[in-house]
Amino acid sequence: MTLHSYLYNIRGNFNPKREDRMKLRGIEFGAVLDASGARNFDGNGWWYHPLAKPFGMNFEGSTFVAKTTTAFPNAGNMLLKADGMTPQKLFPDCIWVDRAQGIALNAVGLSGPGAEFLLANAGWEKLTQPFFLSFMALPQKQDVTITAAQQAEIFVSELLCHLPNFRAPIGIQLNASCPNVGAQPQPPHEAILNVHAQLDQLARAKVPLMLKVSVTTPVDIVMQMANHYACDAICVSNTVPWGKLPDKIDWKKLFGTDISPLAKYGGGGLSGAPLLPIVESWVREAREQGFSKAINAGGGILCPTDAGQLLMAGADSVFIGSMAFLRPMHVARTIRHATEISRLIGR
Repeated sequence: MTLHSYLYNIRGNFNPKREDRMKLRGIEFGAVLDASGARNFDGNGWWYHPLAKPFGMNFEGSTFVAKTTTAFPNAGNMLLKADGMTPQKLFPDCIWVDRAQGIALNAVGLSGPGAEFLLANAGWEKLTQPFFLSFMALPQKQDVTITAAQQAEIFVSELLCHLPNFRAPIGIQLNASCPNVGAQPQPPHEAILNVHAQLDQLARAKVPLMLKVSVTTPVDIVMQMANHYACDAICVSNTVPWGKLPDKIDWKKLFGTDISPLAKYGGGGLSGAPLLPIVESWVREAREQGFSKAINAGGGILCPTDAGQLLMAGADSVFIGSMAFLRPMHVARTIRHATEISRLIGR
C-alpha cells in the first residue's frame, strides 16, 4: 500500500470533527502513550533500557504512564528492592518472553510499594510534561477487606495532598482489567457499578480520567462503563488472560502445550503479536456501535505500521509496551511514525 492510499484509508475511518481527541480537559497527551509500567513507576525505565537505547529504544515523544499502583503496598509476584521500584532479579520468573514469536506472558500481579510511598518517592512532582498515573483497586480477599471504591477514595485523598506540588498536569488511568491479581469475574451489571463507584471517587481529583479495559470485555459493556460523566477516554487492551479468547488465539500452537509457563502464578496475561488484530477489530466494533469518546489503543504493536493499523481502525492514539523488550529497535521509529500519521490525518 502506498503512503497516499494508506492515508486515504485512515482518513476514511475518521470523522473530520474529531481533532485534538487526546486533548483531554485542555491537556494534550499526544498520539503515543506508554503502556502503564513500560518505563517503571518513575519514568526512568528498567535496567535494560540504557543498553537498548543505542539500538533505537527511545521513548522521546511518548507520554509517560506510570506502572499501576495500588492504594496499599502489594507484594504481587515480583520481589522488589528497598526502593520499591527495582526488581530483585534481573529476569523475574513471573515474566516469560519469546522474542522470536513476538510474545510475552506476565504475572507480575501489580507488585508495588503503594500510593503513599510512590507519591513521596517516585519524583512525579518534578516531571514537566503531562503524564498519567495508573491506579487499580485490589479484589476483596483475605488481606483486602475494603471495597474498590474505598481504595479509590484512599488513593485520591493521598494524591490530593501532593497534587499542588506537581509541576506538570496529569491524568489518571483506572486499570480495571489486570488479569493477575486474583479477581473473580463479576456479572456485567456489578462490574459496571464497580467501575462507576471508583470513577466517582477519582473524579475528586478534577483531572482527566481514562478507563483501561480488556478486549475480553464486550464493547457494549465497556460503553456502559465509560458512560460516566468523569470518564474522558478508554485504553484498550490490557493483557489477555491465559486461555481466554480461544477462537482468536491458538494457545497450544503458540506455546506447544495447554499448560502455561506461568501456571504456578495462575497463568499470566499474554501480550505481543497475537493481540494486534483482536484490538483492531475491537476498536472498529466500538466505533461502529457509536462509541464517541477518545480511544487509546495498543497490544501487539511491534513496528511502526502496526500503530497505523490501530489509527486506521478508529483509535485516537496508541500505546506501546511489550515492544520495548520484544522489538526495542522499533520504539523510536514507531513513536515518530504514529505522531506523523496522527498529524497528517488531523486526528
